[in-house]
Amino acid sequence: MEDLAFYMHAGSGNHGCEAIVESLAGMLKGQRFTLMTNSRQEDLSYFPENVKKQADIIEEKHMNDHFLTHAAYYAYRKATGDQESFLRYRYSPLTKEKPRLAVSIGGDNYCYPEMVGDLMLANSMFQRQGTRTMLLGCSIEPELLKKDAKIREDLARYDRILARESITYEALVHCGIPKEKVRLVPDPAFCLPKSEDRLPADFKSGNTVGINLSPMALDYATDREAAFNGYVQLIRHILEKTDMDVALIPHVVWERSCDLVPLRKLATVFSDEKRVRLIDDMPAQDLKGIIANCAFFVGARTHATIAAYSSLVPTLVIGYSVKARGIAKDLFRGGESFVLPVQAIRDPSQVIEAFDHLMACEDAIHFDLAGAIPLFMNRARENGEEILSLLKD
Repeated sequence: MEDLAFYMHAGSGNHGCEAIVESLAGMLKGQRFTLMTNSRQEDLSYFPENVKKQADIIEEKHMNDHFLTHAAYYAYRKATGDQESFLRYRYSPLTKEKPRLAVSIGGDNYCYPEMVGDLMLANSMFQRQGTRTMLLGCSIEPELLKKDAKIREDLARYDRILARESITYEALVHCGIPKEKVRLVPDPAFCLPKSEDRLPADFKSGNTVGINLSPMALDYATDREAAFNGYVQLIRHILEKTDMDVALIPHVVWERSCDLVPLRKLATVFSDEKRVRLIDDMPAQDLKGIIANCAFFVGARTHATIAAYSSLVPTLVIGYSVKARGIAKDLFRGGESFVLPVQAIRDPSQVIEAFDHLMACEDAIHFDLAGAIPLFMNRARENGEEILSLLKD
């Protein structure tokens, strides 16, 4: 067991999760680490060889796969009130060997109510056993911090919190988290390398609009049909008003939340149109290589949009949480940031209007990103520096 462990890694079928691990591995200068993962097979399928050599990849224990174990732990927790017992089983390699530092790399999980309980219990469990903890890539809705004292108490336990955008950073400090524990550090995936090895030979580089849509974004939509039809009308608009191609690009391919489901539905609508193509699933660096060759990008998944931003591609974010607002606000220094909340889409024409405005501002966006991204990448490397500093402290 290594001194450094990453946990709350949901698996590389979410290429944003993959991108975080690969980017951190590159920042850690050969430092070995243990990666607790929800799916070792996914990681082995997608990680490049250098990351596989640097990481000891261990799959979490899945209690639901073992009925007798689940029943025994449930009875024990019921009898003793020991709420951490499930987490000790799930992360048993880390509770037996006790690394010096455990880093939660699912920092945006506090945005999802169903995840918060496990996050709090894991933090408490590691702290109780003498392992220091860090929350990395953190995004949290300010209103949640205001109304939930238990979450504030939990966050104060971390030895270090790296907020990836200023809305979360300011909310953490404002709600009383000790300022010396909190850093404002961009998402490590801004530093993800790109690969063009799988760029299709006939891809129209610089004359293609990349499109990403996720089931999660549609779930957050006030009017799901209007949001989906907004994408349909946007693609039709691009085909009629420009000579650009359209590439439908997945970024999460889990069975439980697969971008290919809505993207295949879009592909079916335009099945007779040769200028619309569906991109195959592939590792994060290859997906970034394809996104980097787009003229414009419209995306729902946070790390798909980070791949676009960091490649200087003008991007319209179909956002649903503080993640989208905060990252865009910081990149564009509080100016116009081209985020359309999916909850606000009530008419498909809103998506077309937002995209046309993006195109009209193309030169200004290139200028802003060309100035901001090198600075963001330099600051994003502080994720690795903060980990190494806390590990050696």
